[in-house]
Amino acid sequence: MGEDFNTDSMLDMFLYESEQLLENLQNVVLERKDEDCFDETSINEIFRVMHTIKGSSGIMMYENITKIAHKLEDVFYYLRESHPDNVPHLELVDHVLEVADFITAELDKIKEGETPDGDESGIVSEIDKFLTNLKSGISQKGEELPPENTYVEPSQFYIAPTGAEGSKYYKVSIYWRSDTQMCNIRAYTAVYSLKEIAEDMQYIPDDIITNESSGDVILEDGFHMLIMCQCSKDEILSTMGETSGMERVEINQCTKQEFEMGFHDQGAEPIIIELEDKEQAPAEKEKKKEPAPGDYVIKSKETGKGKKLAKNTPKQQPKQTYISVSVEKLDSLMDMIGELVISEAVVLQNPDLKVPGLDLTNFQKAAGQLAKITTELQDVIMSMRMMPLTNTFQKMNRIVFDVSRKLGKDIELEVIGENTEVDKNIIEHISDPLMHLVRNSVDHGIESKEDRIAAGKNPKGKITLEAKNEGGKVYIIVRDDGKGLNKQALYDKAKKNGLIGNRSITEFSEKEIYQFITFAGFSTKEQVTEYSGRGVGMDVVVKNIQAVGGNLEIDSVEGAGSEMIMKIPLTLAIINGIVMQVGSSTFVIETNAVKEFVRIRKDMVIREPDGDEYIMLRGECFPFIRLNRRYHLEESSTEGEDGIVVVLEHENKYVCVFIDKLIAEQEIVVKPIPSYIKKVQGLSGCTQLGDGSIALILDIAGLIAGEERK
Repeated sequence: MGEDFNTDSMLDMFLYESEQLLENLQNVVLERKDEDCFDETSINEIFRVMHTIKGSSGIMMYENITKIAHKLEDVFYYLRESHPDNVPHLELVDHVLEVADFITAELDKIKEGETPDGDESGIVSEIDKFLTNLKSGISQKGEELPPENTYVEPSQFYIAPTGAEGSKYYKVSIYWRSDTQMCNIRAYTAVYSLKEIAEDMQYIPDDIITNESSGDVILEDGFHMLIMCQCSKDEILSTMGETSGMERVEINQCTKQEFEMGFHDQGAEPIIIELEDKEQAPAEKEKKKEPAPGDYVIKSKETGKGKKLAKNTPKQQPKQTYISVSVEKLDSLMDMIGELVISEAVVLQNPDLKVPGLDLTNFQKAAGQLAKITTELQDVIMSMRMMPLTNTFQKMNRIVFDVSRKLGKDIELEVIGENTEVDKNIIEHISDPLMHLVRNSVDHGIESKEDRIAAGKNPKGKITLEAKNEGGKVYIIVRDDGKGLNKQALYDKAKKNGLIGNRSITEFSEKEIYQFITFAGFSTKEQVTEYSGRGVGMDVVVKNIQAVGGNLEIDSVEGAGSEMIMKIPLTLAIINGIVMQVGSSTFVIETNAVKEFVRIRKDMVIREPDGDEYIMLRGECFPFIRLNRRYHLEESSTEGEDGIVVVLEHENKYVCVFIDKLIAEQEIVVKPIPSYIKKVQGLSGCTQLGDGSIALILDIAGLIAGEERK
């Protein structure tokens, strides 16, 4: 029964496909925003997107989405049929993006379990005025308007015959990829779309709405329709559109007799002939072509079913298939891989293996194979979680377009390296900071057109968004050719707000002065223009970047532009680390942060009256940290003056850490420090070692920041 149909899965599929379609729509529009008009391909694509969303939202009974999608579809139906000149392109772009934003907002409500109750009437009215103005231009020229793109409310699944003398008959077969879900809903979308042109229609399976298992039948055998209409094959295909996962569509013209026979078996073993996928010539329509030897082969079917004749087809090559997997399942799998890495360390570092006289030859071979498989498994799951930055960068294109239009600026966005891949969790964390940086570049970095002309610059500003892999990290760069940052203005503001005490400007490097804008409390609510006003919320941006183990570097040339560089790790889950011991405590440092190991002597240590210590290495002075004193650990050998120093680097800044002993380099599964433990500066997380003990992971940025604040 219809009441038993599972609408939850329908809703999930509706949301997923609508979001994909809207993303595709936005990309198409933004790619053509600087052109004079949409080309034919873009018009057809936007029409298809709106047509599909209209049909699927109609099935789900979201009337406001259906109405607004249909109204925009009307516009592109008219553009497709009439090809009018002098279409206000930017106004049309605004309308399309406004519709996309409205539908996106309604989808967000649905995902939150709320009712999509947005009022579409205002937008529909504006689009209707736009369409009326376009049509009035055609009427004034004396040209004929195309037929109306009439909307039919969903009513029933069967279309009453209203055939005319010139009606044509078609058999339409649709096949979806083997991994496609909910084929019955996709099939009904096609049926619903064709109701606009069909005079009569039959389809099989005929219970696609009331029987959820019909989706499996469609996936196996395809979905077949018999249609009576007065349209061509191309018009049928265009009206039906394309749904996600669709592999191929076969449209064959048939006779009235074959249409009336329907899909019912005729006798014990009927023969059904699939006609060629070509339009028959008028002279051939009355004469049925007999199959020549070798044209068809018999396909065996199950007992009790008829046999079917099908065209000989060449052997198909195996196709790559895809399957959608929940992110939560990937996260769980990643956690299990992490536990596997820990378990591997527990096995390979078991104290029982250190008994003298044991022959561990076979064990070492097996351990090597286990380590190989574990590493490969880790690489596979990591590759599954890696996603290109393409979608994130494309969203920035929309931000540049919207903000620049509101500010009356002419700005282009150049994207480089958008295919760079990063862990999905990191992408989610950096989207907001990146959006903030791009918006600031548009709002405050790029000057007005008049100011740029006065400065001898190109009136059109340029923002470059670049991503690249380097040294195990991903660099995301936001670069603009605006007015840059004023060092003196930044220094004066920081001093006025009490962020740097009474220190002179000469005590800071250029990059340190640029970092002032990331200090909490740097900006106020007053409007600041002399140094771009980039401090608004930048402290929050930096915190979000640091939350994923990244950092923000700022560079600028006054009058020429600024550059914001985000350095983020490829992944957060598993890192290569060096395990070291201080007293009875164990620490881990990320391998990429280690510059070198140095054995020092007493005369290399410099101690100041306030207790701060420094170390001289090759004529340079570096901050010197004894971890046992920093974290109040028990007495250790680092209280002496001879020991091992690890030189650590972060953003071209160095710090030296004094330790007792180096233990090993190994893969480390990063675990967060529990929330009930007070956050300690210089520690970013913890991990479990092979012997079951817990080691703390040092945060190099925190250690350096602690030294600088002294």
